[in-house]
Amino acid sequence: MRALLILYFRYFIGWDDSLSTTIYHTFVALCYLTPILGALIADSWLGKFKTIVSLSIVYTIGQAVIAVSSINDLTDFNHDGTPDSISAHVALSMVGLALIALGTGGIKPCVSAFGGDQFEEGQEKQRNRFFSIFYLAINAGSLISTIITPLLRVQVCGIHSKQACYPLAFGVPAALMAVSLIVFVIGSRMYKKFQPQGNVMAKVVRCIGFAIKNRFRHRSKEFPKREHWLDWANEKYDERLVSQIKMVTRVMFLYIPLPMFWALFDQQGSRWTLQAATMSGKIGIIEIQPDQMQTVNAILIVIMVPIMDALVYPLIAKCGFNFTPLKKMTVGMFLASMAFVAAAVVQVEIDKTLPVFPRGSQVQVKVMNIGNDNMTISFPGTTVTLDQMSQTNDFMTFDVDKLTSINISSAGSLVTPVTHSFEQGHRHTLLVWAPNHHRVVKDGLNQKPVKGENGIRFVNTFDESFNVTMNGEVYVNVASHNASEYQFFPSGVKSFTINSAEISQQCENDFKSSYLEYGSAYTYVIARKNDGCPEVKIFEDIAPNTVNMALQIPQYFLLTCGEVVFSVTGLEFSYSQAPSNMKSVLQAGWLLTVAVGNIIVLIVAGAGQFSEQWAEYVLFAALLLVVCVIFAIMARFYTYINPAEIEAQFDEDEKKKYLEKSNPYPKSDSFSQTQM
Repeated sequence: MRALLILYFRYFIGWDDSLSTTIYHTFVALCYLTPILGALIADSWLGKFKTIVSLSIVYTIGQAVIAVSSINDLTDFNHDGTPDSISAHVALSMVGLALIALGTGGIKPCVSAFGGDQFEEGQEKQRNRFFSIFYLAINAGSLISTIITPLLRVQVCGIHSKQACYPLAFGVPAALMAVSLIVFVIGSRMYKKFQPQGNVMAKVVRCIGFAIKNRFRHRSKEFPKREHWLDWANEKYDERLVSQIKMVTRVMFLYIPLPMFWALFDQQGSRWTLQAATMSGKIGIIEIQPDQMQTVNAILIVIMVPIMDALVYPLIAKCGFNFTPLKKMTVGMFLASMAFVAAAVVQVEIDKTLPVFPRGSQVQVKVMNIGNDNMTISFPGTTVTLDQMSQTNDFMTFDVDKLTSINISSAGSLVTPVTHSFEQGHRHTLLVWAPNHHRVVKDGLNQKPVKGENGIRFVNTFDESFNVTMNGEVYVNVASHNASEYQFFPSGVKSFTINSAEISQQCENDFKSSYLEYGSAYTYVIARKNDGCPEVKIFEDIAPNTVNMALQIPQYFLLTCGEVVFSVTGLEFSYSQAPSNMKSVLQAGWLLTVAVGNIIVLIVAGAGQFSEQWAEYVLFAALLLVVCVIFAIMARFYTYINPAEIEAQFDEDEKKKYLEKSNPYPKSDSFSQTQM
């Protein structure tokens, strides 16, 4: 569902890049905050199995609601192809996303911990393998979805007007979620289920609170220091609980630097997708959409997890290097940092190819001669001469206050001034067809066409208006010596038909466009030949994207390698270092770092307001590199434990104490009596 969420916000709801990115990361953060709630429900009340089932139902309902919210015809009462009440769609989508966040967040800590519960003591190797396969399975699903979901999105559907099929793209995951829930429930009898052990979290909070309060009471020097600050809770709470909380807090302390990794990782669904939209998707004979680039991550995960598990880690072990979980996570953070350096390099290359658009009080003007005479046009500080049916090579940039005079002249004719109030911050085209006949048209394109599509507009040089139908889209009443609005089309060759009373039936009126690539814009001038039939002259307004999406592969490779050694290891580490009654709680703590990471993106992106995107990438890379060094130092002082052994020791001690209480006068053996 996330594969197309940012595009749904951007192009269906109509939010800009900044707001779409903000809402996207807010949603992701919420998905990773709710695991705390799921862990509490599982460990304290319902148990992991029932929590997974009940919250999966909420999850499925939320997915269905967002599918309904994307139905264009829901509020398109006048059937013009645009929702009449976009606020209704926004409200429904927010409700759907809230339910999804509750559902997916609630089950996240339980699913991995429930899987870990199926293994016995001494099966650590098999449990590690399970976590790798578990992560592989998630990403196999992700791979399928990131290929199929965009294909579903580009289908055309609708009752009264045909639109990109977001309802289908959101609806299929809803149906699959329902199927997966049924499959999970069918296997109920095969699972090992542990009963929840009361409100563990409440005990933890109360114990920590008492320890802090008791330490504060005994802060004077006359009271001897204790080995650990939680030992101040020993007066009220049993030693087992205090020991379990020590295990959790030591791991939680290590989690403090981790959100920075997720701040970078989750940008592949937002900033990296938007970066791909400014690139060319033609890789060899394959053409891919910007949102399909995320499949690279999933493909590499499916490849890299088995390679790491079966080849890289054993090879490192044979070399005698102790590649501990925390060392793996440090390497993962470093690789993610380098991925953003690679993204910054790609962005610099993209920026070199992007057209310059007017800013602030600037305007840009291009002249297009659609007449049969040569024309000379004078601007402040520059003069251009155009042959018939030609245009200036580039847009000319002026400060709106200094664009005081524009004059048109031709051989043997008077000079004609152009009087027009140019709108600042916009591009304009000056159409000229005679010394005393001209028209200024506002282009309406202040950025490269989005989603890698191509903008096409038509200029009519006939005496009467005409209609043009291109690939199912209709340009209605293109006026004489005027330009239509741009309409946008995906890559490929498009057919179009011109309908005009001026065109003889003997004339050909069906044409084909040039091959449209990615992110370009063209003006198609419909001129009249000597025989009165139409001909098409094509002028480039915005050059197509030239930087290939294949250049994103190195950054995806580095990030994926970082994810494999960081995320899979982190899941297993969180489970292995947690006491038996707090497995879900510590998994939720791990997932909480993802939420904080997304909040960091919101803060940095909101506070920075970078004029250059590459600078934002470099900032994130530098921040993670600093955090990586801090984490490496913290990991150096961490001591690995086996919670099962510690708890077994407590069980043994409790058993001894119970035996002593139940038999306070043990019978002496014969040897002792002889000695007496």
